[in-house]
Amino acid sequence: MDGDGAVAYLFGGRSGADAFDDLWRLDLATDEWARVDAGKGPAARFGHTATWVPGVGLVVFSGQAGGSFFNDTWAYSPDAGSWRRLPSGGAVPEPRYGSCAALAPDGTLWISHGFTDRGRFFDTRAYDFAKGAWADITREDPVPVIRCLHDCVWTPDGRFVLYGGQTNGVPALGDLWVRALDGAWQPQADPPLVARQLYAVTTIGSTAWIFGGAGLDRAPLRDLWTLDLGDLSWHEITLGGSIPPARLSATLIADPARSRLLLFGGKNSQSAYDDLWELRLSD
Repeated sequence: MDGDGAVAYLFGGRSGADAFDDLWRLDLATDEWARVDAGKGPAARFGHTATWVPGVGLVVFSGQAGGSFFNDTWAYSPDAGSWRRLPSGGAVPEPRYGSCAALAPDGTLWISHGFTDRGRFFDTRAYDFAKGAWADITREDPVPVIRCLHDCVWTPDGRFVLYGGQTNGVPALGDLWVRALDGAWQPQADPPLVARQLYAVTTIGSTAWIFGGAGLDRAPLRDLWTLDLGDLSWHEITLGGSIPPARLSATLIADPARSRLLLFGGKNSQSAYDDLWELRLSD
């Protein structure tokens, strides 16, 4: 979502064996999609990260297409109407997909963990937009086990939170880890929800919302949970009325101006979705 909360952007992804390099914008006032002609940009890919960075734009990092993995970083500027590849100095992360990314309180972009055909990672790195360079900020002992297909968010008080994913021989993880900006990783109590990978997540204020994903049996899920980013307590949300079909690899965004969440796409074990669902939140 852009800094004004008026537009959400969607880049790339895949359907079956087809990877995409298209960019779309969703007008949050009208819920209408429009394809964006932004010129040459990132190569087609899936499993990448996409983060809105104030003053920079939509920042895309990493991903996969076929047997190729990426570690390039691109930014789409709505003002310029075009993509630009950002410089990659310093301790550049190895190519990967299934990593996570979140904007830190100091304005750097943190990425953590991920996967290539060479194996899974446990590193954490930060990209400084002013310097155009990466820094290796990995903290070990303890460290979250190597993994991919997880996600991460920042708490309002400046803690980096990492949850779930998959690791070698384990298709779904259910652990929760927290790390301060300048501190070490700290494991948290086991969450009450079933282990999962490829879930959808977004935040509003001091709450993270998590929908679906795939469990230990690789079957898609359709449950909805909140994580209080203050005390790290979990709460399952019981929904009435229509509920999106079970899915993994979906995208969830917050639209605070209209007090709602929006869920787009994803897949089940047979096919991909292109539907858009709205969850109205209480005022």
